[in-house]
Amino acid sequence: MNALALLPRWSDWQPALRAPGADLLSGLIVALVALPLALGFGISSGLGAAAGLATAVVAGATAAVFGGSRFQVSGPTGAMTVVLVPIVGQHGAGGVLAVGLLAGLVLVVLAIAGVGRAVRYMPAPVIEGFTAGIAVVIALQQVPSALRIEHAEGEKVWQSAFDAACQYISHPHHLTLATALVVAAVVLAGGRYLPKLPFALITVAAATVAVRVFDLDLTPIGQIPTGLPAPSIGFVHLDQLGSLIAPALAVAALAALESLLSATAADAMAVGTRHDPDRELFGQGVANIAAPMFGGVPATGAIARTAVNVRSGARTRLAALTHAAVLAAIIYLAAPMVAEIPLAALAGVLLATTVRMVETASLTAIARASRGDAIIMAITFGVTVALDLVTAVAVGVGIAIVLALRSVAKEARLQQVPLEMPADGTDHLAEEHDLLHDHIVAYRIDGPLFFAAAHRFLLELAEVSDVHVVILRMSGITALDTTGALVLKDAIGKLEHRDITVLMSGLREDHRRRLATIGALPTGGDARIFEHTPEAIAHARRCAPNPAGQTT
Repeated sequence: MNALALLPRWSDWQPALRAPGADLLSGLIVALVALPLALGFGISSGLGAAAGLATAVVAGATAAVFGGSRFQVSGPTGAMTVVLVPIVGQHGAGGVLAVGLLAGLVLVVLAIAGVGRAVRYMPAPVIEGFTAGIAVVIALQQVPSALRIEHAEGEKVWQSAFDAACQYISHPHHLTLATALVVAAVVLAGGRYLPKLPFALITVAAATVAVRVFDLDLTPIGQIPTGLPAPSIGFVHLDQLGSLIAPALAVAALAALESLLSATAADAMAVGTRHDPDRELFGQGVANIAAPMFGGVPATGAIARTAVNVRSGARTRLAALTHAAVLAAIIYLAAPMVAEIPLAALAGVLLATTVRMVETASLTAIARASRGDAIIMAITFGVTVALDLVTAVAVGVGIAIVLALRSVAKEARLQQVPLEMPADGTDHLAEEHDLLHDHIVAYRIDGPLFFAAAHRFLLELAEVSDVHVVILRMSGITALDTTGALVLKDAIGKLEHRDITVLMSGLREDHRRRLATIGALPTGGDARIFEHTPEAIAHARRCAPNPAGQTT
């Protein structure tokens, strides 16, 4: 792909400059929604609230300029925090920043290679399964904060949530739990009945004021730096980079998947728009290179914030850029106020977010669609919660491929068909018809003849008995791979070893070349290959033995 095609264009901004009002208002609304989410996801990732804000500002602005969707809003997301938590535990904060930068480089390479269009092949059961799994994992991540447990043991998030629950039973703190549950309930109810109001911000602000007025015993976020840190690249030592390659690939894969899915959803919500998937990967790559420089965590396109952007009337990229500018202003002007926000309130916001992430109707529809889809979705969900997201996607896609191949393989059929009468309508004696039907058979091969179906085909064809000529009608073969060609060669060899003549008709030229290369054509080559079946039948009649046992 031409790298210049991935760069920003003046045409992206011309509509915004002519009529910026709708985009400025939409950007303000998105910023109000994004503030508590950025804080919460930054804390959940293990790098703190300041890292979440830095990500929302730097990645949000960079992706708005370089991305491939005019509606996409980027920043820290719940799915990414699920991947980042174990990286923080193994490599520390510096490791996470290095992973983000490496992932950004990978995304740029993928964009230049034109890989962006591959997301359309992701199976829906896998997407729904890991989305539901992510929602559960994010909810489990909030358990320690909602119960006011500072140190919960456990390598996996479900283990630490269980340990936090056990500690809470011994030393309960009911006010913290009540705050989280009330905030979650208000956000969900408000989002249902008054969806245009930023209830996440309203409830967080109300909880912060209540702490001040009533001197409530709730743990605050803590100090937030006034302004973004100076750019820095001193993340890790060079000898540590080797161990960060695998996590960086996982982060890049998630960033690509989530961002492209979010951009696709934005296209569906807006009229007459279509994102550029490769340019979107490029924009996310540049954003993830820039964010770690300012202490930010890896970012992706955020479906919730993008949806708010579209529904608030956004028209161009200016809305996403405005969202980043408003958050930057908050960092510089209101950092002390943000530091007073209770952790329990943010936990409640994220709990509400997890409920919204799960599309019950989609899950039910997929579960009812087929048993195979239900299995794929359930396994992807289970692996996401028990292990990690990247493993879950790999397992889900693998199972989907196996089931798809199994389904396609069932389409391959070997069917005996009646021999057509000659085109000139010549009558034949009954004895001659009996002779033809007793000693000549025609089989039509339909569908794909590839590795998943070929061996069943061999068993069926090898069972042919009491015949002298077998006609293989090849025009119905939709696909033929090397395994299928080798199996066909084996079947023809077994028939010819039993002195059965094999003829072919309707063979496509590309299939003929493949069979010829492997040596899978009948003995005699072109003399036993016919363009039309009637020609093969006429030749078979000449090859068939007469009642005296002689060939006619």
